[in-house]
Amino acid sequence: MSTLSEHQLEVHLPRAGRAALEQDEEYFEVERDGHRHKVRCHDYGEIYSIPGLYELIFAEVLSCRSPSVVIGLLEETMREEEHDPGDLRAVDLGAGNGMVGEELARIGAEEIVGVDLLEEAKEAAERDRPEVYDDYHAVDLTELEAEVRDELEERSFNCLSCVAALGFGDMPPEAFRTAYDLVDPGGWIAFNIRDRFIEREDASGFARMLDRMFSSGELIERERLRYQHRLSVKGDPIHYVAIVARKPTARPAAA
Repeated sequence: MSTLSEHQLEVHLPRAGRAALEQDEEYFEVERDGHRHKVRCHDYGEIYSIPGLYELIFAEVLSCRSPSVVIGLLEETMREEEHDPGDLRAVDLGAGNGMVGEELARIGAEEIVGVDLLEEAKEAAERDRPEVYDDYHAVDLTELEAEVRDELEERSFNCLSCVAALGFGDMPPEAFRTAYDLVDPGGWIAFNIRDRFIEREDASGFARMLDRMFSSGELIERERLRYQHRLSVKGDPIHYVAIVARKPTARPAAA
């Protein structure tokens, strides 16, 4: 049991001995004012609506490290290649309540714009980290209105970050591709994905898309790191792969 005393919340994980669940089926129970109810770990809208709950369950209880690992790898790679993170104009895809945006701000990014499907995510970011984002859009990138697309394109992004948002149906490959297209030639692409989603038997579509983008030269890999993303609710490690890549400065030749 873990407690968030400021909001009088208690979080309870499933009792030991229960069968392990798939990552997108995991759940915990929230106790508030004596009432307890079940929340799936992927019920992000409900989680974001309760101040402090996302940090409590993922950062504290399940030891999620991905925001700092992915953005730290981006910063390290940029400095090794003598680029200044302070020049980044980043679109943060799947921005949630702003934990990744906070890491981008930490390394000095010049401009940060959040994009997430959920209105609850935008509200949570504006509530919890109002100083992080220069702008935030709650939109579906697979059905992007022309006005919003024009506004995003005018930003001339040179960085895309996408942390803990790919796979499990939370975001389709087409949304990632649309965000990629918003980044100027030569820009930085920093993301992570569960290790099994880049294996050949993957059915989510990400393995095929990423293989195609790397083999065609649309993504030029700079660094790759397999690491522990977080713990499962049963306490077992869940591994992801963090990737830092660049867009080419010119459009790759057609195969």
